[in-house]
Amino acid sequence: MIVIASSNPHKLDELRRIWAGAGLDLELKSLADFPGYVEPVENGRTFEANALIKARAAAEFTGLPAVADDSGIEVELLNWMPGVRSARWAGVGASPAASLQLLIDQLADTEYEDRVARFTCAMALVTPDGEERVVTGVMPGHLVLEPQGSNGFGYDPIFVTDGQQVTNGILTDAQKDALSHRGKAARAMAEYLRKL
Repeated sequence: MIVIASSNPHKLDELRRIWAGAGLDLELKSLADFPGYVEPVENGRTFEANALIKARAAAEFTGLPAVADDSGIEVELLNWMPGVRSARWAGVGASPAASLQLLIDQLADTEYEDRVARFTCAMALVTPDGEERVVTGVMPGHLVLEPQGSNGFGYDPIFVTDGQQVTNGILTDAQKDALSHRGKAARAMAEYLRKL
């Protein structure tokens, strides 16, 4: 059994699909299955640091191997921000829609070819005996200013992955899993999970 250090049902479904596709038959639990868990403060300056903070806390609390990821969008015109602030780009407690709109507003009057961006995911595995592994995945692309599609979440409706003609909000789950930053990190992490 592996605990996913998140209460986000989208993330749990995504990891379940990706690892099943990699031939792993895992029993996954989320933090919602562990009443009383208090999420740690994510005060790392990198995706890797935040992923480790979350995985260490979940492994300690549950006594199970824990996988956590920290991911976000990075925009070249914004000096590769929002980065680790992606979920809080419009402020603590702001909705994902507000953060999406703020990013669109900040990129107004820019050209598509200049709106270079990437999704980055760092995924950490921490076992109760203290073993730690971190892998990363990157999904390069560009941003559009008109949201398109309702699949995915967060910044997906404005992100066009390199080699695609539509946003991640239009891609099917299978298409996105094959290309995504989290998909790349999860497939790399699958090698470590097999050894467990």
